[in-house]
Amino acid sequence: MTIENTPLIQDAPQYIVVEGAIGVGKTSLTRRLADTLGYEMVLERPEDNPFLERFYRSPKHNALPTQLYFIFQRIKQLQALKQDDMFSRGRVADFLLEKDYLFAQVTLDDDEFRLYQQVYSNLSIDVPTPDLVIYLQASPDVLMSRVRKRGVKYEADIHPDYLRKLSDAYTAYFHRYADTPLLIVNASEMNFVERDEHFQALVEQVTVARNGRHYFNPLVEAL
Repeated sequence: MTIENTPLIQDAPQYIVVEGAIGVGKTSLTRRLADTLGYEMVLERPEDNPFLERFYRSPKHNALPTQLYFIFQRIKQLQALKQDDMFSRGRVADFLLEKDYLFAQVTLDDDEFRLYQQVYSNLSIDVPTPDLVIYLQASPDVLMSRVRKRGVKYEADIHPDYLRKLSDAYTAYFHRYADTPLLIVNASEMNFVERDEHFQALVEQVTVARNGRHYFNPLVEAL
């Protein structure tokens, strides 16, 4: 029986968000979930940000415009969902709006962050709430390896220290996260694109993660 014909698919949440640090595989998983569930994809578009490549080359001088571009871009994308009929078709996205604030805390100096907070607090933000957030975790070394392997031009100057800080920020954020049902996945050894058994095991977790916090550690469960 293929996963597309599995009855569990019918029980999937209507609006799913996949999150995690750069290189963890959230966009790849988002694409496969959308294809399997017949959902619309909502993808962040980092390649549209004209400041991003400059930020990776020189973070200190380009962090603020990079972050401001992203917050306006993400709000516009999610508000468009709010204006549509959210119940006409399921959606799966590869970003959570709150991640923008998380990145700002990591990349901006104190004065820039205060300015960012002023801008953020004066924005009119009305975006849909996910039915489930999937947080993919992997070690900084794994993240760095995956970033290098995929060879995206504007990511060539990403520094390992940046990924470590970002990974720590994600861990701290989701440690206290309680806004929606949350599925925390150890993705270090998982390949959701090329390994059907990995993907099917995750989908089974997605369909039962209705309330609260859930953990999926395939390495432990395989013992």
